[in-house]
Amino acid sequence: MTVPLIRCTIDPAEPSSTASELLVLGPSLGTTSSLWSPAVAALTASGGRRATRILRFDLPGHGASPAATEPFTMAELADSVLRIVDEAGGGRFHYAGVSLGGAIGIELALRHPDRLLSLGIFCSDAKIGTEQTWIDRLAQVTSQGTPSLVSGTPARWFAADFIVRQPAVASTILKDLSETDDASYAFCCGALAHFDRTADVGAIAVPTIAVGGSEDPVTTPGAVAHLAVQIPGAHYVEIPNASHLAAIERPVEAAGILAELLASGDDLHSRGVRTRRAVLGDAHVDAADAKVTAETAGFQEFITRYAWGDVWSRPGLSRRDRSIATLASLVTGSHEHEIAMHVRAALTNGLTRSEIAEVMLHTALYAGLPPANRALAIARDIFADIDTKETHG
Repeated sequence: MTVPLIRCTIDPAEPSSTASELLVLGPSLGTTSSLWSPAVAALTASGGRRATRILRFDLPGHGASPAATEPFTMAELADSVLRIVDEAGGGRFHYAGVSLGGAIGIELALRHPDRLLSLGIFCSDAKIGTEQTWIDRLAQVTSQGTPSLVSGTPARWFAADFIVRQPAVASTILKDLSETDDASYAFCCGALAHFDRTADVGAIAVPTIAVGGSEDPVTTPGAVAHLAVQIPGAHYVEIPNASHLAAIERPVEAAGILAELLASGDDLHSRGVRTRRAVLGDAHVDAADAKVTAETAGFQEFITRYAWGDVWSRPGLSRRDRSIATLASLVTGSHEHEIAMHVRAALTNGLTRSEIAEVMLHTALYAGLPPANRALAIARDIFADIDTKETHG
């Protein structure tokens, strides 16, 4: 296995810009960086691009990238992307990718979370297809070449009316597929066959948007929506009348999603707001925000940025684990005014009622019986309140 060599194109920021962010765009297997051209044009036309440089790369043996000579993994493809980003100036960056490109984004978010500002997963998943699917595709390309894929691909890639609406675009995309290096395509199939991050995506801690095409038979809308549920703080967007290559089928909608990614960025406040709402719930946050005064606003901003935007958003512990640690700490310190809030948060983060009680029982050994007894009483009242509301609607 080896880190393959890939090449890219870079669209510079506007000449008047005094600073610029970097947006990296990854293509689908069998396509080139031109897959993103219409969306980039729409992003620029709408003004959503702001002061942003855009780096689009080609997979090995696709477009401008040289053919690969050895197999590689998805992790090594992610390392290839980091290498070209570093060659372009380094630093942190926004990332969005389609299908295999989205899988690369998942790898980047898990292996190099310190490098990503945001993540857009277009028509992709933590595992795409089955291992046998990719082994069969690899065998077909090895024996018959990438041109043999062209006839069966439109049904997977495009919504029913796309070829009628955009025949020239569809023709160019399929031509790129037929011209892809056979061995490199096969190596990509091998990487996909062994790619499975389904057990890990809960650790992704960057602002994430998961995007599905309403007609996609490869990574179905339901599968992509489920992926969004697994990633803390992520949200799902469905592009109507689009299939697996939604980014080029509906470039205006794709551009809007890219603009949203750029707006999320490395803003601790924005990240903190998202995490706080995800853990505590909108009702609690809205009620708390309504009580903020000029005197308490600074403290609230501090908590939002550094408690929720930084510590609670770090990838080192799951939110479930953080709830356990938080409850134990609150019981130890007899911080009764915070316990009720974090009992509800622990339920949101996946702890059961019995597990919450077990945490408090365990803490009693080290924090003392009176604080744990009072904490259990608070938890009991919270559970009763939830049951009453569920019973009476």
